[in-house]
Amino acid sequence: MFIRLLLALALLPGLTAPAAAQGATSSPAPEIVKAIAEVASSDAAVQEGAAVALGKTGDRTLLPLLEALREGSVYVRSLPGGKKETVIVGDKVNEGDKTLVPLFTAYGREPIRSADGKPLLADLSKLQEVPTGRSLRLVLRPLIDAFSGTTQLADPDWTVRQAAAVKMGNGGDAGALPALTDALAKEKDRWVRYAIEEAIALIQLKSGSPAERVNAATRLGALGGGDALDRLRELANAADAPPALKQAAADAVKRVERWSLLTQTIQVMFQGVSLSSILLLMALGLAIIFGLMGVINMAHGELMALGAYATYVTQGWFQGHAPGFFGYYFLVALPLSFLVAGAAGFALERGVIRFLYGRPLETLLLTWGISLMIQQGLRLWFGAANVDVISPTWLSGGLPVMVGIQLPYNRLFIIGLATVAVAAMYLLLFKTDAGLRVRAVTQNRGMAACLGVRSRRVDALTFALGAGLAGIAGCALTQIGNVGPELGQNYIVDSFMVVVTGGVGKLLGTILAALGIGGLNKIIEPGFGAVFGKVAILVVVIVFIQRRPSGLFAAKGRYADS
Repeated sequence: MFIRLLLALALLPGLTAPAAAQGATSSPAPEIVKAIAEVASSDAAVQEGAAVALGKTGDRTLLPLLEALREGSVYVRSLPGGKKETVIVGDKVNEGDKTLVPLFTAYGREPIRSADGKPLLADLSKLQEVPTGRSLRLVLRPLIDAFSGTTQLADPDWTVRQAAAVKMGNGGDAGALPALTDALAKEKDRWVRYAIEEAIALIQLKSGSPAERVNAATRLGALGGGDALDRLRELANAADAPPALKQAAADAVKRVERWSLLTQTIQVMFQGVSLSSILLLMALGLAIIFGLMGVINMAHGELMALGAYATYVTQGWFQGHAPGFFGYYFLVALPLSFLVAGAAGFALERGVIRFLYGRPLETLLLTWGISLMIQQGLRLWFGAANVDVISPTWLSGGLPVMVGIQLPYNRLFIIGLATVAVAAMYLLLFKTDAGLRVRAVTQNRGMAACLGVRSRRVDALTFALGAGLAGIAGCALTQIGNVGPELGQNYIVDSFMVVVTGGVGKLLGTILAALGIGGLNKIIEPGFGAVFGKVAILVVVIVFIQRRPSGLFAAKGRYADS
């Protein structure tokens, strides 16, 4: 069996050779007809030889036959005059006590039709099954992989071509080298070219000549891909490997490890920035409510959850009523989440918060109770289990920027959304009349009222604005995590730490604190774990507040001495 498998691998280069029978043809060549008949032989050696011969032709029209052989769906039917025909059978259909199957030609898998032109259904019991043993399956596997890989290397989608190259490289079949070399000469995409080059080097490292193996190890070190690291380490530590190959492998391991350290550092930094963006979106609203109005709103996380569930409901509506426009649901969900959370915040302020200004303990207890009520309402309406929000196609995938680093589109979008939100808040607070009234009420409520500013209306709208920003944060969070009733509880503590650390009511301080706390989270978590990482960050914040009680930037106005 081992000798037969080696024979199949040795003949694999013929898969990539041009053939006159390439593509679908109505009349296969005589040698193909002979090999198709021989794959139905009861002699295993004849079967395997015929399968290898079919693979050597390089005719992709034979791929369905090879796949059907591996699946055990190749049969032989009797024809008038004592002739036999090898066919592929389709899905079984039960009709009374009979089992009928549609028949397809072995070459090209075209439907076999009866005299009236209808697809032919044959009684399965009258067909002779072609046996497929383990040794034949071992022979068929590299043949089918080579056929599939060669086809996928010409696919219009660059991700399919890249995946095919990676698969062929990991397979290590020497017969794939001609196809990869030919694809490399034609390929224009940078990342597909990289995958093909790495695949060629991996194959040569496994089955090339001594000189080719040394060159392949050096090349893999220069490429810096992590897929080859384990193989390079094995060669560097192998006692029976040639000295030149061991040295080349050892040098390549060092280069790959240095590159991996760089990529891991960049990934941690990017993840920290993306987490900081979520915290910033949450803290922006909290900075307005707590920083500018002096209200400790423990229900801020639940307002964020309302925005996330509004996104989930919007997704369901598009799935049921406008499936053709499903890719645009998230653009509708963003303003809708702002409005839902903002309306809830407005009602909360008008209903209860306005009676408790200047009484922080009562406000804290009240908003904590309201947060529990919102959580329970979400459980009753949507259930206690998490719900999934599907990312639209334009937020799926990622942007490859360097070897080993691909930045997800959804996280890039969240970073951009946070940037836009910060810019909008700056323009609103410092470049508009509404922002001037908010700052006036913040710094001196009595004087602002004397000058005709309606402070109660400013309070309500400011609270609604902060709640709406929490809703946008919830909408953004659906793209990187599940949505559940307790969603807001995971971020409310960090958001308060951002506001306090940055300085109450300070926009710049909020930005810097969000970046610092988000980055520390991603740096500390791998070494300490999620729970101890949170504890460590809390300790750092406590120590910082002891040194600077007013945060990064001291507050001014009516809360400066509170």
